[in-house]
Amino acid sequence: MTSQSTVVDLSPDRLEQLRKRMVALSSRLHAAGLEGVTDVLLDVAGPLGPLGAQALWIAQPVLGLMLPSDEIDGLARVLESPSGVDWLRDALIGDSQTDGQA
Repeated sequence: MTSQSTVVDLSPDRLEQLRKRMVALSSRLHAAGLEGVTDVLLDVAGPLGPLGAQALWIAQPVLGLMLPSDEIDGLARVLESPSGVDWLRDALIGDSQTDGQA
């Protein structure tokens, strides 16, 4: 298994903060019954991760009004990484699937 620190060039604290935010989002997706849709969207968007990262960089000033800019920066860095979409899938889908089995 790949350690989180090799996924992206972020400090372990920032990566953990981003993971916690994604787990919270995962709970909302699970409550809405959207984890399957999220999984499909991540499959489709996988090869477009770097393009999505660039879109986040461009939209960061506007998104910064709704989200902390360090989280936008962290998500963009994750998407730029070759294994970033896998990390994002694990944070969003992996935890909600585990929660449903507990």
